[in-house]
Amino acid sequence: MATITIRDLDEGLNRRLRVQAAQHGRSMEEEVRDILSRALGPAPTHPERLGSAIHALFSAHGGLELEAFPREPIREPPSFE
Repeated sequence: MATITIRDLDEGLNRRLRVQAAQHGRSMEEEVRDILSRALGPAPTHPERLGSAIHALFSAHGGLELEAFPREPIREPPSFE
């Protein structure tokens, strides 16, 4: 676990934090942890693959079917003789 120190905290903010922590029946430290957890939300989960991430991001908006691109035989490389 990491530890942080908050310097120069406004006295009014400190007082409000102390009162709110008391109202919730916890220490100021516990109150700050709860505030930070709620403000930041759950830790993001990252898909293993870029394609999966893109699909998850846009799948709710529907899809798009593209025509297959016509394939041609590979050209012969130029001759430098």
